[in-house]
Amino acid sequence: MSQPRSYFQRLTHYYAIFTLCFAGFLVALAVLEKEGMPRVWIGYLFMFATIVLYALIGVVSRTSKVTEYYVAGRRVPALYNGMATAADWISAASFISLAGGLYHYGFDGLAYIMGWTGGYCLVALLIAPYLRKFGQYTIPDFLAARYGDADNGRLIRMLGVAATIMVSFIYVVAQIYAVGLIASRFTGVDFSVGIFLGLASILVCSFLGGMRAITWTQVAQYIIILVAFLIPVMWMSAKHGGNPVPLVAYGKLLPEISAREAVLKDDSKEREVRAIFRQRAEDYEQRLRALPASWEAGRQEAQRQLDRVKQRNASLAEVRNAERALLSYPKNADEAVTAWTAARDYNRARARPIVPHALPFPGADREQSDIKRNNFLALAFCLMLGTAALPHILMRSYTTPSVHEARQSVFWTLFFILLIYLTIPALAVLVKYDIYHALVGTEFSRLPTWISYWANVDKLHPLVSITDINHDGIVQLAEIAIDADVLVLATPEIAGLPYVISGLVAAGGLAAALSTADGLLLAISNALSHDIYYKIVDPNASTQKRVTISKLLLLAVAFIAAYAASTKPGDILSLVGAAFSLAASTLFPVLVLGVFWPRANRAGAVAAMLGGLGVCIYYMLRTHPVLGEGAAGQWFHIAPISAGIFGVPAGMLVLVLVSLLTPPPGRRSLSLLAHVRAPDEAAPPH
Repeated sequence: MSQPRSYFQRLTHYYAIFTLCFAGFLVALAVLEKEGMPRVWIGYLFMFATIVLYALIGVVSRTSKVTEYYVAGRRVPALYNGMATAADWISAASFISLAGGLYHYGFDGLAYIMGWTGGYCLVALLIAPYLRKFGQYTIPDFLAARYGDADNGRLIRMLGVAATIMVSFIYVVAQIYAVGLIASRFTGVDFSVGIFLGLASILVCSFLGGMRAITWTQVAQYIIILVAFLIPVMWMSAKHGGNPVPLVAYGKLLPEISAREAVLKDDSKEREVRAIFRQRAEDYEQRLRALPASWEAGRQEAQRQLDRVKQRNASLAEVRNAERALLSYPKNADEAVTAWTAARDYNRARARPIVPHALPFPGADREQSDIKRNNFLALAFCLMLGTAALPHILMRSYTTPSVHEARQSVFWTLFFILLIYLTIPALAVLVKYDIYHALVGTEFSRLPTWISYWANVDKLHPLVSITDINHDGIVQLAEIAIDADVLVLATPEIAGLPYVISGLVAAGGLAAALSTADGLLLAISNALSHDIYYKIVDPNASTQKRVTISKLLLLAVAFIAAYAASTKPGDILSLVGAAFSLAASTLFPVLVLGVFWPRANRAGAVAAMLGGLGVCIYYMLRTHPVLGEGAAGQWFHIAPISAGIFGVPAGMLVLVLVSLLTPPPGRRSLSLLAHVRAPDEAAPPH
């Protein structure tokens, strides 16, 4: 037992030194800022220092050994595996977007926290220990061994690989989008350039050292994430609540927010602004009803407006504005449907009355309230089961020295996640309190500088927009539009903290996005290199060749994902939510029933994966506002982000029925099942 303790002590020593150096780095930057260092240089230093740190860990941890590259040598202590998994888990959606979601949706946003944390209980109880007992490298490995009697597992392995790639790719696009957002804000580079800057640090780490490098990088990233998230929220807690403990302070502020919301709801100016948005939505609705004539009339009017400003020798700015209006006008009636539908829905959303932050399932009547409650429960359900089926998270079950430490690792993961997750609702309340009292009612001529900073990060799709809709010169709440993806990053500036804290939060957001992206890209490349290339294409490949193939595939997937992220396919939370529904529908039934129901067989597993995936994708497409019927196509008014509520039962039902109607699994599958469920630590059967 002395050797593991010695290894644990060495790790503790290294990370204690890292934490002290990181604290010294923050103090040095704070001093430099006080001495007049430009903000842009502070942003560059944070970006450069963190990327160099992750690259150094990647270089030090480089390896060509299969066990080290795929599962970090199966020697990561439970506590550090918990920290690494927490960093892997606290993605851009958690660090950047979740507080913004709670800010916008209030109580309804708690479904994310309940679903994501509850999912880890399922991981601990249903899956993680059994995967560690199995003791291979990937999730498709387990599926092929458990369901592979007929064809040595090729078909089910390929389906597992397809599911892993699909889920992980959607998830990683959201992370790389966040990397571009952070890099563009804090270095001033273009959004697309920022994506590829962040991608460089991802690749250096995962490309050189695989799971070994990623694990030790993620431990360092968790320390950065924790410090970056807690400092601004504790500052705001002390500022507004008189107590640096956010969990205590925000309970005191909730009644004050509710009182302020009641005042704003009855304010005549607020109603005036919302009425303007309502009228704009109605105008777009009328245009949609009058298509295609309305599109042709609008195009002609835009052309006439350009001709008029040119004829009267208007200023260059007016001519440019008229030209932009004509260029941005929909090219045809089909494009007008998409653009005007989005504009109508946006204005309708801005016209809605204030949603009380602390009110559960708010609705105009009982039916609307019930619909919100059902969506809350459906989303929590999908996130819980999706958590228990995410390939890049389940892979970490293979990295601990034993089954016992795999269970302990899940405990530590939950502990480290909760340090952040319990604080997120407090941050949403504290920022809302600050905006309600410090920003609403301010004159437009005295707006704080952070608004212009964030408004210019992405000029085509502004992350922060405050426009004087009713031209009274005073900011109304309805005139404020803050993207959920920007709230946490802007918190230090909203709170009036030094810019060095803004850089720290950006480094934390970058760490959250990169840590998850590392794990996701490795899950994809390992599935392709190990499960497709080695297990199916070339079983005689050398270990060096297998690792090299994995690295090359990782490089290719990373650049494809970066390109997809540069197109801005959606907000971070919606992309992540879709990934969870797909993971739950496709992988959860075959994993859980594969462990706990001996009668589950190959035919049932194949049918379950295809059936669950088919139902989930069909529902997403059916309810898509452009590709399908939109809200009119919803079943029981369930939002498309929760499509897994239909996909999971479909997969379970199909697996049971098909398994019962086909021959039972063979001796090999039953032997594996007996092994993974046995209480001892015997070696797996071959």
